[in-house]
Amino acid sequence: MTPVLESILGSRSAVRVMLFLQNYGEGHASRIAKTFDTSVMGIQRQLRRFEENGVLVSRMIGSSRIFTFNDRNPTVKNLRLFLEVELENLSKEDTIKYFRERQRPRRSGKLVKTG
Repeated sequence: MTPVLESILGSRSAVRVMLFLQNYGEGHASRIAKTFDTSVMGIQRQLRRFEENGVLVSRMIGSSRIFTFNDRNPTVKNLRLFLEVELENLSKEDTIKYFRERQRPRRSGKLVKTG
């Protein structure tokens, strides 16, 4: 991850939360923490902070609190453009390791491409 982005957002956990949500669109604390092999508490703290400040919104699905960007906040649109550029500039290793994992099961009956 980029040290510049970490200095702007204030912590490595904040960077991870923002890049995860930009890449996958939504997520919950334990999924984000598992992706980066880090503490759920640190991720929860960042999610709460971003939600309290209007950057994120959340909803309950079953017993999980799912977070997404607050698109009603005009600053979030610019933040997302910035994050998209940061995702594009990540090293190939980081991209493969953290941002290419399937988040949903494949639709039943969908053909799997081979070769």
